[in-house]
Parts: sequence; structure tokens; C-alpha cells
Amino acid sequence: MEYKEVQGIAKKTMDYIKSEIKVGMSLVEVREKCEYKMLELGADSFWYWDVGAFVFANDETTLSISGKCYNTANKDIKSNDIITIDLSPQNSNIWGDYARTIIIEDGIVVEKIDNILNPLWKKGLLMEDILHKELINFATPDTSFEELYFYMNEFIIANGFENLDFMGNLGHSIVKDKNDRIYIEKGNTTKLKEVKYFTFEPHISIKNSIYGYKKENIYYFENDKLLEL
Repeated sequence: MEYKEVQGIAKKTMDYIKSEIKVGMSLVEVREKCEYKMLELGADSFWYWDVGAFVFANDETTLSISGKCYNTANKDIKSNDIITIDLSPQNSNIWGDYARTIIIEDGIVVEKIDNILNPLWKKGLLMEDILHKELINFATPDTSFEELYFYMNEFIIANGFENLDFMGNLGHSIVKDKNDRIYIEKGNTTKLKEVKYFTFEPHISIKNSIYGYKKENIYYFENDKLLEL
């Protein structure tokens, strides 16, 4: 499989789980459904600590922890809820990496941000879209991981949000061994063009809010233009 195919498994799985989520469903069942679907679609395993789907709901959407410490919470989905799902399929050490925050209002998944009624949730998801657009506007092949780190973190703060990532980073290179990843972090002077693919996955919160938001895509350069995988 190629990277686009494995990332496609993650994207199809996210679409699938949006159609399956129901009020009263446990987060454990959400995880199981996602992992089963990824295997059904062609994943042979999960690259991040053998967890295929990290699932957080409501006030736990602000949690940022290593996969080796993760346990799916014993929670059920409410009629008005916010859920973040982060998917990590792989096939023959080719990775996918894809995350979305899903909003449920009156028991229904709200697909369009403009239709979200909760103003905080709408603001958070709109900011995620803005951050990804700003990445495309700012990043060039010669931008370093560190330059991107400083620029995007300043942008996040200037807009009244904070970075929740437990390591303070905003993404990483896509490799074949998780221990070989390099990060969008302070001190990493590697240029973006020196890696084939990298993720951008700002995990943010409005200051003093109990809710967190995440949107993750894989990006790459083609003819000096940044594209989503």
C-alpha cells in the first residue's frame, strides 16, 4: 500500500464512525468499531502503541497523554457531546494519521461547522480550520520545524487559544518506526523539505475552557506547494 491509501483508510473510518455514533454508545465501543473498520479496510496493525483509535469525550477532550498510558474511558455518548478521535492505521509499516473533533447536538452528528449551536464548540472547530489554512499560507519547503513551531504557537495564543499538547509540539514526521519521528518543536532546525510527509495536528483549547479540539492531516510538498495527503 502507498501512504495515500493508508491515510484513506483513516479518512473512510472517520466517515464511517460518524454514521455509527449513537447516544448511549460507549467510548470503548466507538474505539472497537473504528479499529475493526480499519482492519476491514486493509490496515494490518496500528502503529501508535498498538492503539488504532484514541477516543476522548467532553471534558477529557483536553487530555494529552502518550499512547503507552492511554486507556479508553468508561463513558457513554450524551445527546450533546464533543468527541475527539485520533486514528493510527498502518499496513507494512506505512502509516496513516488522522484526527477529528466530532460534535453531537440533539443526538445527531453535526457535519457542518456553521450548523453547530454551541458557540464554544463552533469557535474551536473554526479555529482548527483557520490553523490549517495558515499552515498552507506560511509553510515553504525551506521552513524549519522550529520556525513552524514558533509561528503557529504565537498564532494560537494571539487568537485566544492555548496549545494542549503534552510535549508542546504541533505534529511530527511520518516514518516507519515511531521512535524515529521528529517533531514540530523548539530546537528542531530540520527543514520541512527534508522529510517526505509530516503531520499538523494542533490540539487546542480556548483559555479557561474545559473543551479541547483537534484536527490532524498529513501534508507534503509537490512542486514547492504544500498539499494534504
